[in-house]
Formats: sequence, C-alpha cells, structure tokens
Amino acid sequence: MQTYHAESARAGLQAAAMAGLGWEDFAQTAIELLNRAVPNDGICLGPSDPATGLLTGRVKSGLEEVDEAQFLLHEYGADDVNRFSDLARREVGVSILFEATKGRPELSERYRVIAPTVGLEHEMRGTLRADTQMWGFYTIYRYQGRSGFSPGEADFMHRLEPLLTTGIRRSLIASQLARSQPTQGAAVLIVDAANQVVSATDAAEERIAELGGHLWSQLPTPVLVVVSAARGRQPSLPQVRLRARNGQWVSVHAAPVRGPNGRTSDIAVTIENAGAAAIIPLVVAAYGLTERERTVVQQVLTGASTAEMAKALHLSPYTVQDHLKAIFEKTSVSSRRELQGRIFFDHYAGRLDNPLDAHGWLAG
Repeated sequence: MQTYHAESARAGLQAAAMAGLGWEDFAQTAIELLNRAVPNDGICLGPSDPATGLLTGRVKSGLEEVDEAQFLLHEYGADDVNRFSDLARREVGVSILFEATKGRPELSERYRVIAPTVGLEHEMRGTLRADTQMWGFYTIYRYQGRSGFSPGEADFMHRLEPLLTTGIRRSLIASQLARSQPTQGAAVLIVDAANQVVSATDAAEERIAELGGHLWSQLPTPVLVVVSAARGRQPSLPQVRLRARNGQWVSVHAAPVRGPNGRTSDIAVTIENAGAAAIIPLVVAAYGLTERERTVVQQVLTGASTAEMAKALHLSPYTVQDHLKAIFEKTSVSSRRELQGRIFFDHYAGRLDNPLDAHGWLAG
C-alpha cells in the first residue's frame, strides 16, 4: 500500500464525508477511493440501522456473482467467524479472515459456501461505529492466487473508520423528502423458504419498488436482511429503519409464520411508515450530537423557551444557550426555527399537531 494513495484516499474520504452526499453516492465514492489504496477484486459497503446493527443497503463493486441471500443467511442464520455483530463489539472493528482463523479460513462456513463459487479467497471486513453504535459495514476481497491482506492494510482501514462512519452517518440525513406523493398504508408480504413472495397485500408492490426491488422477482436488501435475521438466532424480532427512494422514512420488520402444527418456513414482512418516535432520535444521532444536546433538541421541538428548557433540564439559561450554539453549528442552522425544520420537517413533515409520546418525542 503506497503512502501517496493512502493519503489521497484519506483526503478524498474527508471531503466526501462532508459533501452532503446521499448514502449510495457516498458509498460509491468511498469504494472508488479505497480501490486506490487497498488493491482488491471486490468490495461491498453500506449503512446499517444503529439501533439494531442490521444492514439496510449495500453498494458493491466486482461482486456481481455473489448471491446476496446466501451471504445474508450466513451473516444472520448461524455462528460464523467475523460476523459484523461480533466485530462491532470489539475494540478494533476490522479483521482479516485468514488471521482470525489462524490460517484456516475454511473454518468459516461463509468462506466454505461462498468463496469456491466465485474464486474469492481473501477477506477483510469491518464495521463503522460511533458512540458504540454500528452505522455501517464493509467487506473487501481478493481472488485466489493473490496475496492476502496485511496487518498494515487492516490498520489503515481501522484509522479510516471515523471518516467512513461520518460519511455514512451524515449521508442518511443528506437528502430531503421528494415531492412525490408519499406511500400510504402498511404492506405485508409472505416470503417462503426460497425467498420468493407467495402472497402480498395491495400496497406491497409499491413499497418494494420504493426500496429498490421487485415484488415477484427481486427482494431489496432491507427485506432480505430482516427475513434472514428472522430465520436466524436473533434475540428479538428483526427491524430496520431506512429512507425509501421517495425520501420517506420506513420501518421494515419480519417474523416467522405459525400454522396449526407450529412454526412454518414462511416469514411475514411488514413495511410501514416509521413514526417520529423512531425517526427523530436517529436523525439527531446522525448529526453527531451529544446526549445533552439531544435533550435540548427535544425541548426545541416542543417549542420551549430558553427559560423553560433551563428549568426542565436543570441547567442555567447560559448553559442552554451554549448547547444551542453547538447544536446550530453541527446541524448548519442559525435559529431554532431552522433547527425544527432541519430535524423535523425535512424528515417527518405533517405530524406537528401530534402529542408527545412516553419518551418525549412527537408521536407518529
């Protein structure tokens, strides 16, 4: 890995992270920059829901032959080496498969099933984290016959983690709501053991299209993720929040289907508009606000005055103003009204009259 290419990639990622790109554009830019610094034959990068750590999308290069459903089945359906959920809990969230298996990558079921079919022998993968939450992931591959990834390359990716995380995190809030009519009503679909839709409600076709798939032939990544997780060893029912292509925030969750004789191989998937209680905390966290700054934002969204905020939060009015100044700088606004628009109306227009929920957020 040449120093020139490494520094060029770092500088490019720093600029891209602050450029206001949507997540797909940022991921594509990041892949192009990483290709210069870390030679590879395939790379995949994308966001995840920080609340659950489940993947919500991916941009890939050179991995057209990899079966996504098979990949996700091994990610969520069984114990394996270097799963993203495991890497996210480590001090260093990047790992080389060859090193993790002490030179025996065949110990990984993911490797045994996927690598032989596409000739990918070497794997390095990592997570993108901030405040103990996983905001994204990446996997980098090299073909058989090429040299494996080095500790120096893993260290380079570890040092890039803050930049990549910032880019992914900010990209989730970069785009505003589209002017198209938002999709109304929840959609439910039943997916069989072969990941084929066997039945669906009327709204499902439009919902799946807004997530980048086709109801009867190609399920989008978020749906495949929750289906795979529902079949796996998840402690709770899997759920992800993400923005659909029309800019609308949606929630996708899945659960096994039961019949008169017990659980079947079918999975029920529900896609619905995400309520403000689910969206606003994610949006606030995406701006990189501290815990105290988040509580101040909650107060701003209710229309509280500085004095009312100070009383509610047991702070002095001067401290509240200091927090507001920091919040304005991080969100690139200059007033409370602008902040309300940036945090709320850009992501969840039309619900201002709703009451607060038990957590202090505007109810959906």
